Amino acid sequence: MAIQYSVNLSEKGREFPHYWELCVGSCHAATLLRADVQEHIRKAHREIGFQYIRFHGLLDDDMSVVIAPMIPVKPPRISFLNIDRIFDFLLDTGMKPFIELGFMPEAYASTAQTTFHYKGFSSMPKKDEDWSELIRLLTQHLVDRYGLAEVRSWFFEVWNEPNLRFFFDGTMKDYFHLYELTARAIKGVDERLKVGGPATSNNMWIPEFRSFCETHNVPYDFITTHHYPSDDPLSRAGMNTEDEKGRGPEGLERLAEMSEEERAAAIKEMESFFRHENKNPRDILYRMAKKARAEAGDYPLYYTEWHVGRYDSAYAAAGVAATLAWNEGLVEGYSYWCVSDIFEEMGLNGLPFNNEFGLVNVYGTRKPVYRLFEELHRAGSRRLSVEGEGNSRTAEVLALSDGETVTLFVYNHDIEARDIKTEEVALTLKGGIRLLSKAVIDSTHTNPCGCWEAMGKPDYPTAAQLAEIESASCLIWEDVPAGGDENRILLTLEPESVVVLRAALK
Repeated sequence: MAIQYSVNLSEKGREFPHYWELCVGSCHAATLLRADVQEHIRKAHREIGFQYIRFHGLLDDDMSVVIAPMIPVKPPRISFLNIDRIFDFLLDTGMKPFIELGFMPEAYASTAQTTFHYKGFSSMPKKDEDWSELIRLLTQHLVDRYGLAEVRSWFFEVWNEPNLRFFFDGTMKDYFHLYELTARAIKGVDERLKVGGPATSNNMWIPEFRSFCETHNVPYDFITTHHYPSDDPLSRAGMNTEDEKGRGPEGLERLAEMSEEERAAAIKEMESFFRHENKNPRDILYRMAKKARAEAGDYPLYYTEWHVGRYDSAYAAAGVAATLAWNEGLVEGYSYWCVSDIFEEMGLNGLPFNNEFGLVNVYGTRKPVYRLFEELHRAGSRRLSVEGEGNSRTAEVLALSDGETVTLFVYNHDIEARDIKTEEVALTLKGGIRLLSKAVIDSTHTNPCGCWEAMGKPDYPTAAQLAEIESASCLIWEDVPAGGDENRILLTLEPESVVVLRAALK
């Protein structure tokens, strides 16, 4: 029996801001100096409407911000040239930076711990005054170069996921101290510049962060955190606590020194951490965002990283549609991670498709989730009510209107495709329709990865093959018969799919 839904197309609807368009993520700062990454960002801004971009490693050594001297007795040299190149590009594109301040320049780092393939130093500074002065100089430079009014519209976020030892070789107390140094340096340039944190993974440290700031009169203007559907909300594995560091990456470095039994046990533990069964409920991102919203109180809440997984397939499109529908009214910004498969956390893989995080692949081919974001951008910002009943818990409808066209996103999604089957949906559309059209995102439509796989998965596609793959990424629109003031549309939704309906109103 088909699931029954109905939508009154003439309803005015309620305001539904495109909160996911505020920001999008990118890899680390140095990659934004690449022409292909810049083109991917320009395209995403133009076609999806992203306004800000956030990335790691602004102060990393590959950005040559703090340059250690060859003669150790001389002070490091500071240069903002590459930062200027990136910010100039963003402003020329029509975007703004959501500045993530990190990681630690090697010349200032207090430990040797580094993060990712590009080796960002993840420690506290050796000297507080060096870090504070760097932040002050950078902030003043940005104000001098771009103007105070412009920089007041930016965001300054302190660090990335400091609750994870992998990203921060310090305790929660250490991070709060680093935050205080940073916030006071920024506000010392101008009180109205916006600074916030704690930029944690897994929705953590929000009450503790607010309590610290309010107890010590430390300024903060907004709250940031991250979450992913695979996060275990109860896990504390590898996480820093108030007074202790979590288990860090040094275990990986010591594998060669371990006995065979110790090595086998360590590898088993690591594999269980990364491959644990996801038992989270389908709407885990909604539940955690709701909790974070309550903890943030009246402060703006920005998720500066999130995604749903299985990035190359229709699964990501269906998961994004569901999540954005659920999280209405909970956040001021929701920054998808991330824009491009030019991604160097584990080194640049380079394959056309390798389940990397990007909205586009290394060649700029738009993935199914990109096409979903495109259609959301084109859709209106008024949300219509959807009435219905049925025996499915996975197939739902998001209806958006701009007053002239109603776009309906009918999706079938469950986390990890865990408990899902093909669903029949009967959708009743009430109100005069001038033209009705339909496009599908599933395993056989809008599937560039499937096209590449059918070619035999060439490592280095030719220009002709790339054109064919790009063509396979496009939505194929077909007209749907419609007439009168009420239309009943029957749809078949395979697991992890989206059907997009556009109804031009009379």
